[in-house]
Amino acid sequence: MSARFRADDRLRKQADFDRVYRARVYAADDVLIVNGDANGLAHSRLGLSVGAVVGNAVTRNRWKRIIREAFRLSRQEIPLGLDLVVRPQKGAVADFQAVHRCLPALAARIAKRVAAKVRETGDRG
Repeated sequence: MSARFRADDRLRKQADFDRVYRARVYAADDVLIVNGDANGLAHSRLGLSVGAVVGNAVTRNRWKRIIREAFRLSRQEIPLGLDLVVRPQKGAVADFQAVHRCLPALAARIAKRVAAKVRETGDRG
């Protein structure tokens, strides 16, 4: 598997973001909030939602770079077939090690919840 972060590794359409938020499946810790849903693909995709509440443009862009890099480097640990929308917690510090540590754990929790939802409702996305 390539370590590059390609265009098809990211959520780009508003409809995809809306679908993930409508699924109402999320996990959070003191650094990140992650919403997720099944995507029916053989790989997981990342969407970013870093608003002005996080800070100025420099801070927001730093968060986005850190989250993308953590996703790229931990791709082997992130379950397949998920669309993830990631945003930082209010007041959290943009620390790569913390994001790299918690992103796979939160994605695994999302995968379990999505699988339970699929078993419960029979809805595959």
